[in-house]
Amino acid sequence: MDVQRIILIAALAIISYMLVLQWNQDYGVQPAAVAQSESVSAYQSSNDTVAQEGSDLPSAGTEASANSDLPEAKAASTVSQQQLISVKTDVLELLIDTKGGDIIELTLPQHKAALNDDKPFVLLEQNGNRTYVSQSGLIGKDGLDAKQGGRPQYTTTKNSYQLEGDTLSVDLVHTGDDGVVVTKRYTFTPGSYTIAQEFLVTNGSAENWQAKLFGQIKRDGSQDPSQTTSMGMQAFLGAVFSTAEEHYEKISFDDMQKENFKKVSPDGWVAMSQHYFLSAWIPAAGAEYSYSSRVTNGNYIAGFVSPEFDVAPGETKTVVANFYAGPKDTDLLEQAAPNLELTVDYGILWFIASPLAWLLKTIHSFVGNWGVSIIFITIIVKALLFQVNAKAFKSMAKMRKFGPEMARLKELYGDDRQKMSQSMMELYKKEKINPLGGCLPIVAQMPIFIALYWVLMESVELRHAPFALWINDLSVMDPYFMLPILMGATMFIQQLLNPTPPDPMQAKIMKMLPIVFTFFFLWFPAGLVLYWLVNNVLSIAQQYLINKQIEGEGSK
Repeated sequence: MDVQRIILIAALAIISYMLVLQWNQDYGVQPAAVAQSESVSAYQSSNDTVAQEGSDLPSAGTEASANSDLPEAKAASTVSQQQLISVKTDVLELLIDTKGGDIIELTLPQHKAALNDDKPFVLLEQNGNRTYVSQSGLIGKDGLDAKQGGRPQYTTTKNSYQLEGDTLSVDLVHTGDDGVVVTKRYTFTPGSYTIAQEFLVTNGSAENWQAKLFGQIKRDGSQDPSQTTSMGMQAFLGAVFSTAEEHYEKISFDDMQKENFKKVSPDGWVAMSQHYFLSAWIPAAGAEYSYSSRVTNGNYIAGFVSPEFDVAPGETKTVVANFYAGPKDTDLLEQAAPNLELTVDYGILWFIASPLAWLLKTIHSFVGNWGVSIIFITIIVKALLFQVNAKAFKSMAKMRKFGPEMARLKELYGDDRQKMSQSMMELYKKEKINPLGGCLPIVAQMPIFIALYWVLMESVELRHAPFALWINDLSVMDPYFMLPILMGATMFIQQLLNPTPPDPMQAKIMKMLPIVFTFFFLWFPAGLVLYWLVNNVLSIAQQYLINKQIEGEGSK
């Protein structure tokens, strides 16, 4: 190759690289940029009617209302007196609307909205951008949320609370004209994304008081603000139910449009899942709950309703449920509720992905860098597949060694394909060559590759996790495409160590593979490309040593 051709190829490569960078800047997948808006009460307008206020609430469970999924209430215009209560802990910042006592905004200060943005990630919010809130209350015969006044108006002693000790309790109190006092209490603990909620009902009336506890998550159909993965593989966005019959059941928004989900089960939970983050209602164990989904006013609602409970005159009774809102961290989810860790969905290869995720976290606990952890896990996987790869590489090395003999047989028999195939098979048998051996490493690697893809995509720990130099987020693509280019280069080196296919067309296709894979990997998460790059480097070293060994055997 002359100097002019080398210069032209180098110039073409540089221009192609710059074009890809510019294309990605103009058209590449970017995180959704959503302007931050202040969350507001859903009942701030004086024109809101009770029917509108209660339209998102679950049915009390009677047959007459089974089709509407709404509590019966008559319209009566009222002026809202609600206010928003702010609560801050070390891991949560939220707003509670005293009208209904719902959580209408929840941010996670330990998780940034974007890599170069100091603003915390907003999980729940209620504004012009998105509706995603946690609602709970009491329905049924005497439930506050089923009465003509609509959602109850609670009062608090303060407008803002901050966790400073071991626990923080925020009490919202409603005193009825009948002497019944309902306290809706939120309890927070340091470092916990689980919020304990209690309804304390003190019956000061002369009659039995009956109600059912409900908890639900309401979300519109807006896109997932935490979704950054491209290449068509998206994390699940929708409702998830766990019951005694089915521990993990996904109900997409499309499914909710087609029909309502309804199941009765002891214990369990209901969640709304998205990429990296989760909100979930976890009712108290030991009772049978009704779980359901529905679509109301363009919002998707998933929730539970408890059995009816009675409060005798002069008695106080407490009903409880926990609400989790935070990252999809398997350790935290396991502590929050049984089977909640299943929301970290690794797909059909979960049996491979789960051990890989555990191993990745274990390695990280020692090395402290997720990129280095990926390198170590690549080495471990390579060691486990060493014998499979060694057999394949030996077959390829022998094919490379006996390449001249294969070429001679092809020239000798010409167009007599039957005799040529027979002679080639005799050569393969004599020299113990497996012509398909070169496929074994790729076949063995693909399930691990796909499983690791889902591990890297579902692991919130890798979100915004830096590696080194320009790689400051392993969960998204390399911004300068250097890792995919290096990966393509190592594939090309691997081809130089492998035998050239006898078929000219196949040989041309094989030469194109490094280029095809390079472009294919451009928009893959940097952590996944790092895995494949390190794997290629280790394969090159193993193939080189085996080639030398086979060639040495021939010279003896």
